[in-house]
Amino acid sequence: MTPSHDPHTPAGDPGHSHSHDHSHAVPVSRRATRLTMIALIPAAVATLVGLLLLWPGDLKTEPWTGSVNHDGVVAGVRVVDCADAAEPPVQTPDQAAPPVCGEVVVRLADGKVVTTSIPSGPGAAEVEAGDKVIVMETESIDQEGVLRYEIVDHDRTDGLWALALAFVGAVIAFGRWRGVFALVGLAFTFAVLLMFVVPAILQGSSPLLVAIVGSAVIMLVVLYLTHGINAPTSMAVLGTLTALALTGGLSALSVSLLHLTGMASEESMYVTFVNADIDMAGLLLAGILIGALGVLDDVTVTQAYTVTELAAANPRLGFTGLYRAASRVGRAHITSVINTIVLAYAGASLPTLLLLTAGGAPLGEMLTNEFLAQEIVRSAVGTIGLIAAVPITTALAALVSRGTGDVPAPRRARPRRVDDLEQAWGLPADHDAHPHQHPQPTRAWAEHDRTV
Repeated sequence: MTPSHDPHTPAGDPGHSHSHDHSHAVPVSRRATRLTMIALIPAAVATLVGLLLLWPGDLKTEPWTGSVNHDGVVAGVRVVDCADAAEPPVQTPDQAAPPVCGEVVVRLADGKVVTTSIPSGPGAAEVEAGDKVIVMETESIDQEGVLRYEIVDHDRTDGLWALALAFVGAVIAFGRWRGVFALVGLAFTFAVLLMFVVPAILQGSSPLLVAIVGSAVIMLVVLYLTHGINAPTSMAVLGTLTALALTGGLSALSVSLLHLTGMASEESMYVTFVNADIDMAGLLLAGILIGALGVLDDVTVTQAYTVTELAAANPRLGFTGLYRAASRVGRAHITSVINTIVLAYAGASLPTLLLLTAGGAPLGEMLTNEFLAQEIVRSAVGTIGLIAAVPITTALAALVSRGTGDVPAPRRARPRRVDDLEQAWGLPADHDAHPHQHPQPTRAWAEHDRTV
């Protein structure tokens, strides 16, 4: 007996098992494909041209000081009374704990054994025998030709490698091949930042232009590499590009209106000493764009694939139905991401918050301080970009993923009676509940009546 194709047959019926083989095959019109190509190809070409024009040449760097760092292992520590030390450290009044005096014997990687004093001062490394450390070698100012050694930090190479391996293992174990592609995308992101963005800015290119081109390169490669070349990914790319352009425009306007210089931190001021030609306000804008990109692609990809899954689950949903359903998901996502952004920037600014609060500054003065004003601009502008990304990406994805449209089902496909509903789910009809209705005789019972 051939499988029935009656519209009342349940979805779980074996006769319809073939319909699940292409459950995610959402029809995409040729017009939508052409519109996608018309938008993406110029963006990709412009990104490539910008990359070639802004690509840095050979970056010539000079060491900040005449020092050389060596890897070493602490062979022993000898603590002595500070009064007996050759060079007793100076204790400041605000120093909580008294300084520790003594000598540390360190075996360098080349086999040389050197002696240095125990590190002291705020943030100084606490060392003991067996610790791997970084030793800085400098030439003595007082005695020409005499080398001095000082422990500047712990060597964290082994610990970082162990953490990196755990991270890679967790990503691959959960994501499998998608996790592998995500790791490749992460490596590509670091390569773009270290080989293009940072050197180009150091060579005097506009930080804002470099950030725009670098963000576009990262987005175009990483999104397609991680999620594949398909319509949802293309819509996520277009949504990210649009929201990123809006974020850049709002950032530039905010920096101009609030008179932000980008030199609110010690690190920023030190950058001007290293290279006075860097546009610090532009560098601030570049940081806002790159920081926003990391959250934008998350939101846009989620929205695009949400629309695709909704269209695959209910092909009869048209543009309006897909947009409304996916927008509800987007609103729930955005409300949680907003808090994430604010907390991330607050965590990064926590030392400054403590410093300003300890100084007794009023709340209004704290919030208008340039350093905090920068973080407020990052949070506000990034959030506006995220909010704009949701309807833009949802509309684009719904445009290419819509099914047959917002058309009601034919009347003959609608179960009208309780019996029809029960048959639609494969249940026997309960005729006792309808004493005035007589069930239609089936074909088998008709044959039985004729034989009798």
